[in-house]
Amino acid sequence: MPKPERADYTDTEIDSIWVGGAPELNSTVTLAEYDPGWPLLYEREAERIRGVLGDRVVLLEHVGSTSVPGLCAEPIIDILLVVPDSDDEDAYLPALEKAGYRLVIREPDRERHRAFKGPDTDANLHVHSPDSGEIERFLIFRDHLRTDPADRDLYAGTKRELAARTWRYIQHYADAKTGVIGEIMARARGNVAARRVRRTPD
Repeated sequence: MPKPERADYTDTEIDSIWVGGAPELNSTVTLAEYDPGWPLLYEREAERIRGVLGDRVVLLEHVGSTSVPGLCAEPIIDILLVVPDSDDEDAYLPALEKAGYRLVIREPDRERHRAFKGPDTDANLHVHSPDSGEIERFLIFRDHLRTDPADRDLYAGTKRELAARTWRYIQHYADAKTGVIGEIMARARGNVAARRVRRTPD
């Protein structure tokens, strides 16, 4: 799904942002047909996260392909968590670790992003600060795919084609989707802008 508008990661960068080094895939990517149980898994994780962080949760959303009905996906629940300051790890990391989440990615220089793996559900928890541009990208892309069958099918077809290839790192697969994501995001942003114009009073 969307990521900061930047150049693809190099292998050195991929390895450096992973806590303890990046796991190698060296395989194709497994995709699953949409499962109506995915939102329920998100809700379970959301309850867990809110339970340990309380009012430190600024925003919590189900994002990624598992949040789009009808879209094939890697069967991993992507969760967007916005906290007051993602660089202040002491304010949220111990509580998440106590709940079973494990920090796997730290990239303070790129949208101040942290990523955790879930304790029992296969989940990716993406942590950002309120000023991160990634928040808008996640939500605009998700909402557009939920309402535009043509772009949802386009994205699904691209995912299936790329998933059939062998990738050293899963990030390489993610980066290979940059072109189609950019194309879809341009239409999504155009639609958002058009709706704003229609709502503007004369």
